[in-house]
Amino acid sequence: MIKIWGRKTSSNVQKAMWAVGEIGLPHERIDIGGPFGKNHEPAYLAMNPNGLVPTLEEEDGFLLWESNSVVRYLAAKHRSGVLEPADPRARARASQWMDWQLSVCGPAIMPVFWGLIRTPPEKRDHAAIEAGKKATTAAMVMVDEQLGKTAYLAGDGFSYGDIPVGVMAYRYRQLVPDRPPLSNFERWYAAISARQAFKDHVGAVPLT
Repeated sequence: MIKIWGRKTSSNVQKAMWAVGEIGLPHERIDIGGPFGKNHEPAYLAMNPNGLVPTLEEEDGFLLWESNSVVRYLAAKHRSGVLEPADPRARARASQWMDWQLSVCGPAIMPVFWGLIRTPPEKRDHAAIEAGKKATTAAMVMVDEQLGKTAYLAGDGFSYGDIPVGVMAYRYRQLVPDRPPLSNFERWYAAISARQAFKDHVGAVPLT
């Protein structure tokens, strides 16, 4: 049985767990990081020198960190047609959106999440929060435009390209109530949020 090291409230852990749920893999998730600590102790750093979550540990001792890499690896190993597109161009587009989440969308929403969820009201940087809301909305406009061309981010079928952006979309909808009308985005979000693995590992987890 595989192990996923990381607390369920981490957006990066949620990516890995969503993939695990879609594939239907027997697993054990171990709370670490955040309020649970232990991610900077020698035993964990020996597995993941970044001291971040998640870390995948397989039965034979194979270790892998970086959430998007974990998602891609599990999909490839278990030949999950649900997650990994068979067509190389669709697969590349899925990876493109996964990387875009790391480089554009994630950094945009970070000051919003930290400002509204993890910072006491009297210490909030409201200018940074508002700038983050605008940057995240601009990112989601890009998503909406893509979804005006394809049903999902990599094409006409759900893939692992939807997972990282989907986790960010959940946070966006929770944290930015005053949003422009994004009909393609909302149609896509309704579809991904109806998936049981999303419900179990993203939608059921409060933002903390």
